Amino acid sequence: MRLPPARATIGLVIITSGFWLASILTHHQDLWAMTAGFIPARLNGWHSGIPSLPFWLTPLSATVVHEGVLHLGFNMLMLAFCGRYVEMVIGSGNFVFLYIVGAYVSAFSQYWINPTSYYPMIGASGAISALFGAYALLFGQERQFFSYRWLNHLIHIFWLASAWIIIQTLIGFSESNDISIATPAHIGGFLIGLLLIRPLLRFHYHKRFINF
Repeated sequence: MRLPPARATIGLVIITSGFWLASILTHHQDLWAMTAGFIPARLNGWHSGIPSLPFWLTPLSATVVHEGVLHLGFNMLMLAFCGRYVEMVIGSGNFVFLYIVGAYVSAFSQYWINPTSYYPMIGASGAISALFGAYALLFGQERQFFSYRWLNHLIHIFWLASAWIIIQTLIGFSESNDISIATPAHIGGFLIGLLLIRPLLRFHYHKRFINF
């Protein structure tokens, strides 16, 4: 089956990779992290002393800042794979909306757990987790335990959410001093993807029928 062009997905991959490459070429990775990364303590008045983007913009700007090639490569691989299929189903506009909402929800999930942290949260994994949650619900096999479809759907959502939370928590326990994982951001992003995909799906196809 030939899939339609995933213009928004490809665009995000190019933009994110371009920003990372620019940070490498200018040797300003650490500066970019402090300038564009999401720092929870800034909401409480803390300031690094380095000129930074407006705090309200940093949940989004943090998605284009990455630590290294492995960090970038894994995130872009997940974005390219999940994003293409999610964009195919809900359309480019809804896809970008979900990505942006995922970025903000994941950032403030991180803030909720660790509001005094002055370490910048960087990377697109929170926003991509929203796409992954949407992908899992769209293409996962829903088991039929009961005759009520809505009840089976709720059980499926609960199972996906529980599995993701457990996996992310275990990964979080395995982090070292050299590697810090934004576990709350991953969980928050995934959950908002689960919650928004059906409304976005309805909106997309309702709009198409109206235009038809």
